[in-house]
Amino acid sequence: MPTLQPNTAADVETAVREALADDQPIEIVGHGSRRAIGHAMATNAVLDLSALSAIKSYEPQELLLTVEAGARVDEVEALLAEKNQEFAFEPINTARLLGTPDRLGTIGGMIASGLAGPRRIKAGGARDHLLGFHGVSGFGESFKAGGKVVKNVTGYDLCKLVTGSWGTLSVMTEVTIKVMPKAEAQQTLILRALDPVTAVRAMSRALGSPFNVSGAAYMPVSLMSAEVSLGAFRPGRESVMLLRLEGIAASVAHRANSLRALMKEFGEADVAEGDISDGIWGAIRDVAPFAADGPLRAWPVWRIVCPPAAGGEFGLKLARETGGDLIYDWGGGLIWAALPPSADAHAGQLRARVDAIGGHATLIRAGADIRASVDVFHPQPDGIAALSRRVKESFDPSDIFNRGRLTRRRAA
Repeated sequence: MPTLQPNTAADVETAVREALADDQPIEIVGHGSRRAIGHAMATNAVLDLSALSAIKSYEPQELLLTVEAGARVDEVEALLAEKNQEFAFEPINTARLLGTPDRLGTIGGMIASGLAGPRRIKAGGARDHLLGFHGVSGFGESFKAGGKVVKNVTGYDLCKLVTGSWGTLSVMTEVTIKVMPKAEAQQTLILRALDPVTAVRAMSRALGSPFNVSGAAYMPVSLMSAEVSLGAFRPGRESVMLLRLEGIAASVAHRANSLRALMKEFGEADVAEGDISDGIWGAIRDVAPFAADGPLRAWPVWRIVCPPAAGGEFGLKLARETGGDLIYDWGGGLIWAALPPSADAHAGQLRARVDAIGGHATLIRAGADIRASVDVFHPQPDGIAALSRRVKESFDPSDIFNRGRLTRRRAA
C-alpha cells in the first residue's frame, strides 16, 4: 500500500483531490499509534501527516495553542509544561494499553479519537477545548472552522463534530486548542475495602460536594494483586476508591480535610500527595493495570460509558457473569473492562446490559479476528445512524476517508 507524505496543507489538498479523481480511499495516520482501534479499513493508500508537525502559535498569556495535526502530543505537552500549563482534559496515552511504541501519539489523533482522562468530570473532554481547526474535506477543498476565542460559533459547531470522528469526516491539518494552568498542588484521598455499589455511592457523594473533586475512580478487589501498581503507589490486596483534589496548596489541604470528614461514613481515608498522587492518576488515565505487557495482555478491553449512578451495579453483574476485571473512572460513568477471551469478546451480553442502562461500549483492544466479527463501536439506533450518514455525506460523500473504520462490513 503506497504511503503519501505531504509536507504542507496544500499537499494534503492535492493528495485528497487525486484520491477522489482515482476513486481511491485513503487511511489517515499520524504515527499510527491508534490504528488498532476500529475495524480494518478498505483503503488503497496511507496519508501520513507526521511531517505536519509545526507549532504555529503558542500564547501562554492567552492560554492558546495552534499546532499542526502531526505534532506529537508528548512534545507539545513538554512545551506547555515549560509554562506550567497542560491539556486540562488529560488526553489518554494508549501505548501501554495497545502495546504500541510510546510517545508517538499526535495532536490530530488526540482530537480524532476524543479520549479524555479522569479530569473530564470537571474540565470536559477534548471537544470542549478545541476552538478551531483547518482541514480538507472529502470534496478536496480546504476549509476552516471555529477560531481563536471560546465564543466563536455561529451555525454548526464543526469542532464538536470532528472530535471523536476517528478521521472519517475530514483531514485535519491544523488545530487551535485552549490550554489551562497546571494546579499548584494535588492530593488523593484513598478509601479501602468498598464494594462497587458502595464505592459509586461514595464517589457520587464526593462529586456532589462543594470540594471541587477533579478525579473519582475505583478499583475492585478482584483486580488487586502483587503485580498491580498505580505509578509508585501499590494498592495492596484491598479495593481502593480514589478522590483527587487540585488547586492552590492551602485550598487543597483545607478541602482534603473537609472531604475526609464527609467520607467518614465510608471509612477512614489515607492521603497521597505530589508525585505519588500524580502517578496514580496517570496510571488510571492510561489504563495501566490492563497493559498489553501485563497479566491481562490476552484479554479484550472494552470502554463503557454509562450513567454514573448505574455504574456500580452494572459493573458488579458484568464481573460476576464474565469473570472479568474492571476499573471505574468518572465516578462510575466510565468503566474499563478487561474480559476473558471468548468468540465474541462477550459483546452480546455486554451490549445487552449496556443498552438496558442507556450507555454505550467500544471495543478498544482485541485481535483482528474479533474486530472482524463484532461491532467495535456501539451500534446506533436507526434515527441516529441516519443522521450520522447524512453528516458523513456532507463532509465526505465519496467515503474517501478511513473507509470502514467505524462500521463492520457485513457478509454478502
